[in-house]
Amino acid sequence: MGGLFGGWYLFNIYFNLYNKQVLKVFHFPFTCTNLQFAVGSVLALTMWTLNLHSKPKVDKDLIVSVIPLAVVHTMGNLLTNVSLGHVAVSFTHTIKAMEPFFSVLLSALFLGESPTAPVLLSLLPIVGGVALASASEVTFNWPGFLAAMGSNLTFQSRNVFSKKFMGKSKGALDNINLFSLITILSFFLLAPFTLLREGFMFSAEAMKGIGILAPETVMKQALLAGVCFHAYQQVSYMILQRVSPVTHSIGNCLKRVIVIVASVIFFQNPMGRQNQIGTAIALGGVFAYSQVKRLQKKPAAA
Repeated sequence: MGGLFGGWYLFNIYFNLYNKQVLKVFHFPFTCTNLQFAVGSVLALTMWTLNLHSKPKVDKDLIVSVIPLAVVHTMGNLLTNVSLGHVAVSFTHTIKAMEPFFSVLLSALFLGESPTAPVLLSLLPIVGGVALASASEVTFNWPGFLAAMGSNLTFQSRNVFSKKFMGKSKGALDNINLFSLITILSFFLLAPFTLLREGFMFSAEAMKGIGILAPETVMKQALLAGVCFHAYQQVSYMILQRVSPVTHSIGNCLKRVIVIVASVIFFQNPMGRQNQIGTAIALGGVFAYSQVKRLQKKPAAA
């Protein structure tokens, strides 16, 4: 289990570092996102072909039921890349600490789950911390901020859809196969929009045409980002199969801290004291939210 958590964190760190390096010079988030889905699709098909994991039984009804998940998954990852293209990695992940807020909101709206007073109180430092960090962020701009907030909304919508989907009979479609199928569908969903909006830009000739001096390096980093992208999400699903959602949420909070620290060190992004305090408060709120949810689970399990 320690190895899985270590792999989850390591792949996520390298994804963010490679991805940001690419987006700093290659300003095509649709292309980058669809490339990541393409790499993940190849890896998933290879896994099934080599019998490394059981193949899912896919039919028309299953695909129709999974498409809503694929749509919000596509939008969430696209918006994350849009945000990373505009602001620092550390700031994007600070904003994404707002995920519990959207989780509570959407669960109340669509699942009828009313939040308790302790849950609502744990959301206050999250909202306040993000606001404090945003007010002093050097790289702040509205497109990056709104894209990150949009990714929170879409990813938590995905979780709500997943909960509804998991409540139905899904046969042999476990979490790993579900993620793999979502990845493949996401590639086909985003591909036409990518071509319409950005054209085919992932080639040495196209990159040289927009002034990139070392296109081979950018292409290599983009492919590595795609591998790390699929690997960290796949490992995340493997962990989710073995631990409770609350434990997974706490692990995700720690992962965000590690990614923020690693990106600040690697990119040397300036973080003022107010920004640091706001980020710490927001992440502390996420941890408090996780603890509240853990304590609320105990009576139900007794």
